[in-house]
Amino acid sequence: MAYVNKPRPYKKEYEQYDGTPEVKKKRAARNKARRMMEAEGLVRKGDGKDVDHKRPLSKGGTTTRGNIRVKDASANRSYKRNKDGSVK
Repeated sequence: MAYVNKPRPYKKEYEQYDGTPEVKKKRAARNKARRMMEAEGLVRKGDGKDVDHKRPLSKGGTTTRGNIRVKDASANRSYKRNKDGSVK
């Protein structure tokens, strides 16, 4: 573990990563996709399903109805990934 016996620097992490404009934009797109599928009744909180972008946001995909689908969480998170976390 990286933070054994010392506090985790949440504020620093937010400033360096989570608070950057590009990360905020991607997070907003993921939240929008989830809300769209919830409105259609295809997913709900705690159901173990993920909203997947057919063409990933990291590869230039958009959050339109034609580009999103519902997948089981374990299937959606099993893609091979690059070191930066983007889908190969």
